[in-house]
Amino acid sequence: MTHTDWSDVPGRLARLAADPAAEKVFGAHAHEWTLEPPLRAEELAELEGQLRVELPEEYRAFLLAAGRGGAGPAYGLFPLRRVGGRWAWEGDGADLTDRDTLIRAFPHTEAFNPADALPEQPDEEDFDTVEAFNEAEDAYWERYNEVVYTPEHSIGLLYLCHLGCALREALVVSGPARGRMWADDTADGGGFRPLFDDDGTPLGFARWYRRWLDAAEVSQEVATVRA
Repeated sequence: MTHTDWSDVPGRLARLAADPAAEKVFGAHAHEWTLEPPLRAEELAELEGQLRVELPEEYRAFLLAAGRGGAGPAYGLFPLRRVGGRWAWEGDGADLTDRDTLIRAFPHTEAFNPADALPEQPDEEDFDTVEAFNEAEDAYWERYNEVVYTPEHSIGLLYLCHLGCALREALVVSGPARGRMWADDTADGGGFRPLFDDDGTPLGFARWYRRWLDAAEVSQEVATVRA
């Protein structure tokens, strides 16, 4: 089911912002429970014209009704900015989104790790000298970076937030998993994986966002009780 009603979100964020306990929620100091103004319909049309693809329905409804970025999971939603006539997302890792290839399909529906295609990391015990081992290890990591960090892996992904330590989450814009949220864990060797709700249902943008909002309210309530 697609969820496009965001009318309750401003009030819920305002209540969180007014409660001192809410500042203890992870990432709150970065977004301060504030959403930037929504996009106007003509601005969204301009953005999608530049991307040459329509954004998934739940996210585009959020942009029009709730905000263009700000309060959200982890350190917040990457905000949209219009600079020099071009729309782009800003934030730590937002540049991983290749706007020119969002129209191309992200082909995956199951978790994958690009590093799985690499040979095993060199073992020092297999080398006669430290110099030979160091040379093999340098070659391995050079190849690792070439294979794991190629932009080809994230074609069709719109990066929306960062969790810290270069871990990020993204929305699939094009491909068989369109509209679903994925995690990019390549920074800690984990590859890419789809995100699921507690019942195993794939997370779309709306449930992903509301799941965070629900957890933030519960966290605030617990902190208030303990105080």
